[in-house]
Amino acid sequence: MSTTGRLVIVAVALAVVVAACSVSIDAASPGATTEPSEIAPIFAVETMDGSFSLSDHLANDGRPVFLNLWASWCFPCREEMPAIDRSSLQHPEIAFIGVSVQDSREDAIAFAEEIAVSYTLGFDDDDSVDDAYRPLGLPASYIISSEGIILERIFGKITEDDLAEKFEKHFG
Repeated sequence: MSTTGRLVIVAVALAVVVAACSVSIDAASPGATTEPSEIAPIFAVETMDGSFSLSDHLANDGRPVFLNLWASWCFPCREEMPAIDRSSLQHPEIAFIGVSVQDSREDAIAFAEEIAVSYTLGFDDDDSVDDAYRPLGLPASYIISSEGIILERIFGKITEDDLAEKFEKHFG
């Protein structure tokens, strides 16, 4: 094959990679959402003060759930967690849980103690939550109905105003 032919193949391959990355970046942009399409994967995690099981919560508590996936190394996670905490205090009708994914337990605990939010924080020690929810990056959040349906997926940092708008839309 000639050098020109090789260059054409490389250029086409590069264009395909750039196009694929552009789609991923757009889908993962802050506040990007998708519509409901599936039953929320059931999970159970150890938390800072015990444990949390989505199936037990849905069966016994019945409140909708705001699930936030975070990591100690994630700067946007650090920025959004105080807003999520304020929202959790303003919306006691919704259960809030943050689950550390793609992180070591030691680093996640140190971060959780530093950030000191009031909502439940758990740890995905076996990667089961990360594998089940397949975030496009961190932070990633999921609004789950009291019936266990994912109502909305949110990829990227979220604000207190964003949460208020989304909760009004789904539960208003």
